[in-house]
Amino acid sequence: MSALKDALADYLKVRRQLGFQLRYDSCALERFVGFLEQEGAERITTDLALQWARMPKNVHPYCWHQRLLVVRGFARHLATIDPDSEVPSTDLLPGNRPRIAPYIYTDTEIRSLIDAAGELEPPLRALRHQTLIGLLAVTGLRLGEALALDRADVDLDRAVLHVRMGKNGSQRDVPIHQSTATALGVYARARDAAWRAPQTPAFFISTTGLRMARNDLNRVFIRLIAHVGLEGRGARARPRPHDLRHTVAVRTLLDWYDAGEDIDRRMPLLSTYLGHVSPVHTYWYLEAVPELLARVSDRLGELEGVLS
Repeated sequence: MSALKDALADYLKVRRQLGFQLRYDSCALERFVGFLEQEGAERITTDLALQWARMPKNVHPYCWHQRLLVVRGFARHLATIDPDSEVPSTDLLPGNRPRIAPYIYTDTEIRSLIDAAGELEPPLRALRHQTLIGLLAVTGLRLGEALALDRADVDLDRAVLHVRMGKNGSQRDVPIHQSTATALGVYARARDAAWRAPQTPAFFISTTGLRMARNDLNRVFIRLIAHVGLEGRGARARPRPHDLRHTVAVRTLLDWYDAGEDIDRRMPLLSTYLGHVSPVHTYWYLEAVPELLARVSDRLGELEGVLS
């Protein structure tokens, strides 16, 4: 193994011990180290880092920005070992992430999706998808967070979910309505009746008795979207499960605007509930959703009228 590969292994080990999952970073950096070795380089240089970052053609500049960002973290680590190893400047390859406006479901559309899921076979599979879609629609959990829930994470008596697998390894407790706890209890009893000797601690399990996979819902969701007539709606090819999370956030903000709440004061609460690292990520909804942007404009107009 080369010195660069040894250094990369040490870097990834330290980062994972700090709680980072590094799925993208590890693959990208392995390819980067392979590129350096192919070029005959023994250390990172800014020129080589830029050359590798810009290798994908016809992509958004944000892709180059992200590739260089990953390299920069590894380069900082290498620089502590080899002072001659260069760290690319932070002003190189700037780029803003392109964000597509989310699809905001109506109550009727969510109900239709849940009803359509109820037609799946076998009945336990139908109930599982109904319960999961309903949970995403009322809590705003990320799909990965919901599927990572274990039985011990779902406290039906206190109506609280303990989310252990949040973004970047974060954890939080998410309170749920009693009706949601009741629906989860119905699924849990049906699940336990079918699987008396569970092979996994997972709350949502597959038809084989293992933890439900993300692709399981994604594949079924495409069929459900087509079944209820939502194919082609929104800015993407079709609405996604993740748009249920966006729907929760937007509806909460709309309710606050309609109630005359101080959005700046309440925003950190929503950020914490959704598991955002910073309220900045939650404020994005104000400009991404036309209805919210209209409410902001109306509120500013009212403020100008008061001040004039």
